[in-house]
Amino acid sequence: MNAILGEKLGMTQIFDDQARAIPVTVIKAGPCQIVQIKSPDIDGYSAVQLAFGEIKPARVTEPVKGHFEKAGVAPTRHLVEVRVDDTAPYTVGQEINIADVFAKGVLADVTGISKGKGFQGVMKRHNFAGQGAAHGNHKKHRAPGSIGACATPSRVFKGTRMAGRMGGDKVTTLNLKVVEINSEHNLLLLMGAVPGPNGSLVLIREAVKAG
Repeated sequence: MNAILGEKLGMTQIFDDQARAIPVTVIKAGPCQIVQIKSPDIDGYSAVQLAFGEIKPARVTEPVKGHFEKAGVAPTRHLVEVRVDDTAPYTVGQEINIADVFAKGVLADVTGISKGKGFQGVMKRHNFAGQGAAHGNHKKHRAPGSIGACATPSRVFKGTRMAGRMGGDKVTTLNLKVVEINSEHNLLLLMGAVPGPNGSLVLIREAVKAG
């Protein structure tokens, strides 16, 4: 298994052997249970379905409850599929722990949903510089300026950077170093920041561009 699900707890800092402060993100990673195994013969591809997050059984629908009962796993809040090359080493109901996936010092990629910012202007959304603050500018300091061409082509080009909804997108941060692993409390410490607010679901997998 090259991936595990976790919950982002927040950021802190630790000190290394040379007393340097290292900013780290703390993630409660696993344990995850395998609920379903997808095979090329039946489903057309190889994958395992991981379950993570405690939830009251009464809060899931009957079809979902039956899906968990078939696997002999207690209902969870999240279900995520992870592609694998070979499904032979895995069985339904198997538990995946953090030590089964990562070791101290390796690199990891983290995928999550970024913080939603709502409807934002061009300065916050696209880092526009804004307009001049003096010499006749009348309450247009944060406006985008001209967005169109002239009579030809007489329209606004698709993809023009304008105001709009910001955040709430699927984001992957690459090559974060695993600083520490606490198997007793299922804690994973990654150097740097990961996408999403505290308490959000993240998928941590082995780095694909580690080089």
